[in-house]
Amino acid sequence: MDFEQAIPVMRRLALEGGAAIMSIYNSDDFEVRSKSDDSPVTAADEAADAIIAAGLAEAFPGTLCVTEEQAGSHTKSAAAFFIVDPLDGTKEFIKRRGDFTVNIAYVVDGVPLRGVVYAPAKDRLFYTDASGQSVEETGPFDLDTPSATTPLSVTTPDNAALMVVASKSHRDAATDAYIGRYGVKDMTSAGSSLKFCLVATGEADIYPRLGRTMEWDTAAGDAVLRGAGGAMVRYEDHAPFTYGKSGYENPFFIAYAPGVELKPAL
Repeated sequence: MDFEQAIPVMRRLALEGGAAIMSIYNSDDFEVRSKSDDSPVTAADEAADAIIAAGLAEAFPGTLCVTEEQAGSHTKSAAAFFIVDPLDGTKEFIKRRGDFTVNIAYVVDGVPLRGVVYAPAKDRLFYTDASGQSVEETGPFDLDTPSATTPLSVTTPDNAALMVVASKSHRDAATDAYIGRYGVKDMTSAGSSLKFCLVATGEADIYPRLGRTMEWDTAAGDAVLRGAGGAMVRYEDHAPFTYGKSGYENPFFIAYAPGVELKPAL
């Protein structure tokens, strides 16, 4: 993959998907339906999915593209593939809380090498550049000409005073119990893949997730975190976190800045 070519395409498609989402988000009303797994879906999910899937297929014919809204149709696998969540944080979208993102990642041999995370309601855009360094771009976001970017780097954590970020819509007692094993200075909550980006920017030190997620929920944020010097491991055994698993379902995980003294699973 030529990342000098790929990153501008991924960035542009994330912005185009975000624009489609915002046109529906800013409308007076929108329909919410339930998928077969009882998770919500809206016209915004489907509009962004169609834009991104078509754009990737045109730019990179022959490269597998797995998207959340078309996941049921994916029966083949590949060592290298795109994986897309066109609207991560649908519950935040429905509640008009703004904490939703467009996620596009490129995975090779189980590792998300490049990724884009765009939060259109918050005007925040994070991505890995062609070299693999993660950056945050400041708006306005032109489709073809990037604005100024700031390189991202995880913070050096103080294990006696950690900044913790946790899910806004999926917080539970098990997560709170695990967080309670750390020396915590402060906590914040965020929706969607923004939690990875808060660790990548140094706004947080650790993000534990003891709940069900899918690979399209995490791959782009994981790529941004890795490109900022961060890491992501399985919760149960702290083994490396990989992609391209059967069914694309994730185990529990911990995303963190190196230097955090990880506690064993409960």
